[in-house]
Amino acid sequence: MISARNITLAYGKRVLFDEVNINFVKGNCYGVIGANGAGKSTFLKILSGEIEPNKGHVEITPGERLSFLKQNQFEFDNETVLNTVLMGHKKMWDIMHKKDAIYADPDATEADYMKAGELEAEFGEMGGYESESNAANFLSSLGIKDDMHQMYMRDIPSNMKVRVLLAQALFGNPDILLLDEPTNGLDIETIGWLENFLADYQNIVLVVSHDRHFLDAVCTHVADVDRQKIKIYTGNYSFWYESSQLMARQIADKNKKMEDKRKDLLDFIARFSANASKSKQATSRKKALEKLTIEEIEPSNRKYPGIIFQPLREVGNEILHVENLKKAVEGNTLFDKVTFDIKKGEKIAFLSKNPLAVSAFFDIINNEAQADSGKFQWGTTITKAYLPIENGKYFEKGLPLLDWLRQYVPAHVTEADEPFLRGFFGKMLFAGDDILKKTDVLSGGEKVRCMVSRMMLQNPNVIVLDQPTNHLDLESIQSFNESCINFPGVVLLTSHDHTFMETVANRVIELTPKGIIDRLMTFDEYLQDSRVRELRAEMYR
Repeated sequence: MISARNITLAYGKRVLFDEVNINFVKGNCYGVIGANGAGKSTFLKILSGEIEPNKGHVEITPGERLSFLKQNQFEFDNETVLNTVLMGHKKMWDIMHKKDAIYADPDATEADYMKAGELEAEFGEMGGYESESNAANFLSSLGIKDDMHQMYMRDIPSNMKVRVLLAQALFGNPDILLLDEPTNGLDIETIGWLENFLADYQNIVLVVSHDRHFLDAVCTHVADVDRQKIKIYTGNYSFWYESSQLMARQIADKNKKMEDKRKDLLDFIARFSANASKSKQATSRKKALEKLTIEEIEPSNRKYPGIIFQPLREVGNEILHVENLKKAVEGNTLFDKVTFDIKKGEKIAFLSKNPLAVSAFFDIINNEAQADSGKFQWGTTITKAYLPIENGKYFEKGLPLLDWLRQYVPAHVTEADEPFLRGFFGKMLFAGDDILKKTDVLSGGEKVRCMVSRMMLQNPNVIVLDQPTNHLDLESIQSFNESCINFPGVVLLTSHDHTFMETVANRVIELTPKGIIDRLMTFDEYLQDSRVRELRAEMYR
């Protein structure tokens, strides 16, 4: 078990935690959620000992080992990939070097060799003799090929370093595992492997993630960081979100009888408990939900932005025609032979094994880049709004927010006074003096929220979204997701957020160097289709 006792932490007048008392027990996986800046990552660092709180302390059951996913990609530059993973079990690593030092010492005494024998026994009990093969298996499972295992960390790509550090955190079956955004830099297949690994993990896991599908797949509980406190709720993220929303509606409905409210809540718990039996965390989550009492469900204190896209007109029959588009960068073909048409009602998930491919394609069809060959044509009825993955060029002038947004007022808007513009910022939770900020001092999340305000202002009937969840908190992601589901126009989307792709898209197009794979199906159906898997292997060969 790991416990936080009276944890208090403040930076000047800003209080992150005030007298936090909480226990995390074996067999549970806790999804740590909270608004951006609430202190999720900071709390993990307090538990790991990296940050000392102003008051309080952390207690760990004696003899238990804690492992924390490191974020410093340069810390192990002078170590081999395999050794970096082995160093994740510090005690085992130290014992290995102590015994090896004795054997290498020409002046070692009989007492030294006796000590080496004791170290050998301890090393064996820890699984030391299987450690290299186990570490290699972790690396291979995370997509790091055998020929990289003996390379130095400084010589491998940065996206591979992230995977090595994840392998290091998982190595050696730690009693307490702290993971801060573990899916960053992972592809769909590797995230699936990690979901399965954590679903079967028998010890304590705390994970911070903005990936709702991942949280739903692995978590038995939610640890909600809110208003300087942390409270644990039974169930995964979807259960927490839907139950808190249901409770909020029930509190607002003063006319409904108490017994009817209670029945609705019991029905809700029963439904989620039944669904839990189909999940990867089936046994532990189902048992936890069956023990849940109505009193444990509370409305959320979160504020959710109001993301509402209202088309000025319906799309016509001609939306987008793409013919034989090709793009290469430095001799590397991102995509080729891209040909398709879009029909009314389609919401399309785009993907590629090369993360640059979809961004390049979206830039091309939004006239922000040129294709090497081919053509595309938007229909005359189309009004589109684009959220690019890189938005820095939109914020270089350092304008006050009101003046910044005023630049993008479309021709059909006859009057764009301050209250009108404030309304769009208000929907994205910019309040009071926030709009006096200048664009060159905005955070990444604030820039995305400004870009969404700009999109809403356009009244588009087509929205193009390149990684829309980047820099956003779970509340904004949830609102954005629901907005796209309800949007009456056309959506072109790519995202690392599995839930976003699955719940929005009814068609999937994959861009490859040899052409496209185009299927009228959901994202999950696409990933599970055996014929698609064979075709993908062929297209990337």
